[in-house]
Amino acid sequence: MEKKIPGTSITYTEQAKDAAYSVISPIIEATGGISLSQLSKITGLEASTIQNWIKRGWVSSTKGKKYFDKQVTRILLINMMRGVMKLEDIANIMIYINGDVEDTSDDIIPDIALYNLLCKIIFLADENDAYSDKQLSSIIDECVAQFAKTIISHEDKLKKALMVMVLAYRSGFIKNCMEAKLAALFEAE
Repeated sequence: MEKKIPGTSITYTEQAKDAAYSVISPIIEATGGISLSQLSKITGLEASTIQNWIKRGWVSSTKGKKYFDKQVTRILLINMMRGVMKLEDIANIMIYINGDVEDTSDDIIPDIALYNLLCKIIFLADENDAYSDKQLSSIIDECVAQFAKTIISHEDKLKKALMVMVLAYRSGFIKNCMEAKLAALFEAE
């Protein structure tokens, strides 16, 4: 199975390792925001799914039918976890970290930084075959330390949420691998 940048249908490159969103942001900058169809291609999501997430208040409203960093990163974060988590639980974890979707003043960490941090943890965990709580906690601690100055009062809260998010992403990835193997098993006959 080809390695993708989490939450996207974009093939992984080394550029994504330390700043995954840097692969996506030039598309948004070059076009002054992206359309719903472009966002659907990037995420692999149906347009109606994205619109539903906005209607439910899980993603901030668009400006002139264009999606910008704020909406795109939130959609990527939700998409990363939806393979195994209920959407309401994903919404709750996002509220736990960053409060109201429309108000950035209550954010522990900006969504772009959260997305980059989460991707970095996932990539490091994969490289190091880290599956135990202790191994994952060590990687999370190491990565969160880079943001300690801005989130010092909420560091433990962020680490707990990141553990859930990493486990959700990895569980979804494993589930997709299993489903692909299962489908191949029956195609072989």
